[in-house]
Order: sequence, then C-alpha cells, then structure tokens
Amino acid sequence: MLVVKTVEEMQKIAKSLQKQGKTIACVPTMGFLHEGHLGLIQYAREKADIVITTLFVNPTQFGPTEDYSQYPRDFEGDCRKAEESGADYLFYPEVEDMYPVEFNSTLHISGVTDRFEGAFRPEHFDGVAIVVAKLFGCTMADIAVFGQKDFQQTLLIKRMVSDLNIPVEIVVMPTVRREDGLAKSSRNRYLTEGQSAKANMIHQALINGGLAIEKGIR
Repeated sequence: MLVVKTVEEMQKIAKSLQKQGKTIACVPTMGFLHEGHLGLIQYAREKADIVITTLFVNPTQFGPTEDYSQYPRDFEGDCRKAEESGADYLFYPEVEDMYPVEFNSTLHISGVTDRFEGAFRPEHFDGVAIVVAKLFGCTMADIAVFGQKDFQQTLLIKRMVSDLNIPVEIVVMPTVRREDGLAKSSRNRYLTEGQSAKANMIHQALINGGLAIEKGIR
C-alpha cells in the first residue's frame, strides 16, 4: 500500500489509473479505523480494481466547541489495518493542502440536512459536503463506500452527487455493531462502561419499536 500525502500526487495517480482502464473505489474515513471501516474497505476490494482509503480529520465539519483537537488518531495502526483489509493507496493529506490559505468556497445541501443532527449542528453537514466533494475530485473515484451508521450523512452525499452530476456510485453498507448492539464508532472511546450500556438502550428501543409496529401496535 502506498501512502499519498498531497492532492497533486493523488490526482496524478488517479489520472494514470483511469488511463489504464482501472475502476477506482474510494473509502473516505477520518481514521482511527475499526471493524466498520475495514468492512467498507473489504467490500470496495471486491468491487473495484483499485481501492483508495482516505484518512483526513476534516476541520470544517467540527463546530468551535467540538472535539477536533481531541479526535482519536492512530496513523500507524490505520496504515496497517487499511493495508491488511485490501487498500492499494492511503490518501493522507495535510489540512493546508486541502484548505490552502486562499480557499474560500462553501457547499450547502438543503432539505436532507434541515432536521435531526443538521438542526443541532448547522455547519457540520456543509463541512461534510465540501470535503467529500474534494475527496472525490482528488481520487476520481468510480465508486465510494460509506457506512449506514452516519445515515443522514449518506443522504446528504447521495443528494450532492445527484445535484452536481458527480459521476460516482454511492454504496451504503450496513452498520457494524459490537456484541452488545452499540454501533462501532471511533468516538466510542469517550464512553465509560456505564455510558456504553445506556447508549445501547437507544438501539434496543428502536428494535423494540420496530417489532411493535410489525405486530400492528400504533
């Protein structure tokens, strides 16, 4: 697996791969890879000739009081896991390369971002949209693979790709969960054992609600 650290180099490689007729799958991540991420990479490995995993903790999707500086990072571990899961390239750009001093663009996708998480984190999805659009431009992907855990994010990306005529197929894979039912997440490390148990109650409540609806309970 080759680690690529600049936008220019990544685009040069992607153009060369396209000329060779290779299909490219992109798996965007913010790193601290877990089984959920690795499943996405493995799926991409099955569907494309070349797999590019991106590792970029994107500052534009964090609010001023959120955990950008504390977000868990493990570059060496991520390299090992990505390579073992089948990635051909790890795109690992610097913030200054993705957002140079003169950068002055925004991207807002309305509708799918108006409610739920978007209502509480109004700038978050704008940051997601701009970075994903840039990652698609850097990797020139034919396929991009995301996890269903970030459901509203997947709706945003599908809408963006459709609206902007970006020629990439969006694949959404099922959420990978721990044995107790809690979704695998890089931020789970913030939770104490007691908090993990409480968080899992949300998942269990949704399951119980779905079962009730199937039985006709309204």
